[in-house]
Amino acid sequence: MRGIVAERVDKLDPVWKALSDPTRRAILDLLRDQPRRTTEIVESFPHLTRFGVMKHLDVLREAQLVHTREEGRQRMNSLNVVPIRQIYERWVSPFHAIWSSHLLRIKETAERERPRGKRGSSRKH
Repeated sequence: MRGIVAERVDKLDPVWKALSDPTRRAILDLLRDQPRRTTEIVESFPHLTRFGVMKHLDVLREAQLVHTREEGRQRMNSLNVVPIRQIYERWVSPFHAIWSSHLLRIKETAERERPRGKRGSSRKH
């Protein structure tokens, strides 16, 4: 079992690394709207050099968060949501279920303990 867990975590390490940088997250936000040419992405980050943006794109490609295809002399980049979904399923979804059940119990307890006939605010009008 331990080997399976370690393999799964190792597989997602490049995704975590890619998501850890705010510039890379901004690139993903840009690609979420629509696929973009590399030139468009570079132009969206005027504070960075072309080389800097290309390095960020390389990290995103290695993590399989971005797919790039050639269109003549241009490269078109698109978002691949599969690795993000894998992170969600591995790390968010199980905790969501735990917290949902805890919150439901708190709600039920609060409703049982609320005096009958009183709704909303206890503030006097």
